[in-house]
Amino acid sequence: MLSRTADNLYWLSRYVERAEYLARILDATQRLSSLPLAYVGSTNEWESAVATAGCATAFFKQYDEANEENVTDFLAFSTANSSSIRACFEMARSNARSVRTALTVEMWDAINGTWLELKRYGNGPTSREEFSRFLRWVQESSLRYDGSAYRTMLRNDAYWFSRLGVYLERADNTARILDVKYHLLLPADERVGGPLDYFQWAAILRSVSALNAYRWVYRESLKPWLVADLLILKEEMPRSLASCYEAIVRNLDQIAGSYGRQGPAQRQARGIRTRLQNSRMDGIFQRGLHEYIGEFITENNGLGGAITEQFLI
Repeated sequence: MLSRTADNLYWLSRYVERAEYLARILDATQRLSSLPLAYVGSTNEWESAVATAGCATAFFKQYDEANEENVTDFLAFSTANSSSIRACFEMARSNARSVRTALTVEMWDAINGTWLELKRYGNGPTSREEFSRFLRWVQESSLRYDGSAYRTMLRNDAYWFSRLGVYLERADNTARILDVKYHLLLPADERVGGPLDYFQWAAILRSVSALNAYRWVYRESLKPWLVADLLILKEEMPRSLASCYEAIVRNLDQIAGSYGRQGPAQRQARGIRTRLQNSRMDGIFQRGLHEYIGEFITENNGLGGAITEQFLI
């Protein structure tokens, strides 16, 4: 396979996954901001949404205040934000057009149909209810594309590069959600385990479709260390860091077997997976969750660079 084709497939999947992630973050933030002040306190959930998306610097160059109107426009529709939902779907379709013959009919219909439907929203929905429907549509569009890829693609290098994009992006997103919760959402004078903490953790779990999974696994009220355990170490949880790296290693090994050679990307991925497998929550919290996640994000970005150098240039 040409490296250019692999690069298009890889980034196509990353952009679709990122669009879904932004929709989930905006949905969770909208839920939090709708709660009475007695529950949500004085925190600025909209500012935390920008931070979770990794766009804070770019956002505050354009806006003075992180409020609902500014944040929803910037993260969903702004052409000035290269990571907005609109920009992600535009780049996804551009990559899809470049590798049209590598996609199945169902995959092309899913991504092209999403782009055409997005154009009908213009500058964005006119009400909060309509915006909620838009966010659900974004998530459904991502699931439709992902499902068509999973159900119709031949299991070859095109499929494996596509899956790498999904899981690298998903691991980064889950890590950022956890990091922002611990550093920005909970005010310094609010105790862990209080009502504010509970509703924020519930919103975080909903943003990764993990609230029911938490109840099934732990059968306890929401506790920060158990939420972190679910989203970092539980391989059974599809969006956990451990699950993502199990899939990343598996797909990299498939590529290595197909091309008959290993490389730095395979070694780095196995190293990160091994550290996740050897981690325990008491050790992570003793050392500091923020520091642990910060290192993971750096390593995940480093793996993305290694994959680019090894396969995509």
